[in-house]
Amino acid sequence: MEQSDSHNRRYVLAQRPKGEPDGDTLRLETAEIPVPAKGQMLLRNVFLSLDPYMRGRMSDAPSYAPPVELNEVMVGGTVAQVVSSDVEGFAEGDWVVAFGGWQDYALSDGTGVINMGRNPENPSWALGVLGMPGLTAWAGLTQIGQPKAGETLVVAGASGPVGATVGQIGKILGCRVVGIAGGAEKCRHVIDVLGFDDCIDYKADGFAQTLGAALPNGIDIYFENVGGAVFDAVLPLLNTNARIPVCGLISQYNATSLPDGPDRMGLLMGTILKKRMTMRGFIVFDDFGHLYPEFAKQMSGWVQDGRIKYREEMIDGLEQAPAAFVGLLKGEAFGKRVIRLAK
Repeated sequence: MEQSDSHNRRYVLAQRPKGEPDGDTLRLETAEIPVPAKGQMLLRNVFLSLDPYMRGRMSDAPSYAPPVELNEVMVGGTVAQVVSSDVEGFAEGDWVVAFGGWQDYALSDGTGVINMGRNPENPSWALGVLGMPGLTAWAGLTQIGQPKAGETLVVAGASGPVGATVGQIGKILGCRVVGIAGGAEKCRHVIDVLGFDDCIDYKADGFAQTLGAALPNGIDIYFENVGGAVFDAVLPLLNTNARIPVCGLISQYNATSLPDGPDRMGLLMGTILKKRMTMRGFIVFDDFGHLYPEFAKQMSGWVQDGRIKYREEMIDGLEQAPAAFVGLLKGEAFGKRVIRLAK
């Protein structure tokens, strides 16, 4: 079903998943297009971002943000066009970055909405390299990783929208950069297109040994997107005073119990102490949102100069979003995964 001028398709949270989301997690509904009140504008969503954090919002476990309520529209970043507006600074036809959710139309009072004007180039990129994932990469690396020329940076999830950008920034700042990605094709892209010095396939046999051989001088900065067995392989290679920005733990998002094997908490805490390491989690807009103007200026310049390469995986149709999201959590995405709601 294509986007309509007469009704609003929307995915609502039907039940909270236990483990991997399935066909019962989200429910597709058709409703009337919402009518803006005074001081509001009506947005027609054109692009929907798919991001790992959405799995956490499906759960009602305590977290940094409130869960999506049952029978409410699933949250998500969007690029939209203004249909009508009673909000100062926004006019019909403007392209905007908003948080319109998994639906065709949304209302907004302008809070948190960025106006991109009438004719932005590559508007969907505002959901990737020029948006939240790009800011996450830039801020996590520069503010927590604090890279210095000549240091070794290792990036998990290196072919994804955050990891790919982290590694390229690291190269610009003079680091030796080694990526970790799933599969030979992704690793070739990380080296040949993104310009990393090396990339190790975590799905291949002997992953830990291959990673160690690629890092004879250890790791000064490890950008964590994955967790699990990848972090187990990284931990013994971390140098004294290593910095670890913790952005995500996608290997654990569908877990329903602790991993098998011995308790590794003592090993982790002992390594942090003995090597005087810094390990810090961050929520990008809460912690570094005030740096967005600086990021936008610098990243826009790098993209225009061709110093930052960006891969987007565009999927057509709102109905494809649930399966595409499950695939994202399984590591199937190759680049930034975006749903196109309308041509």
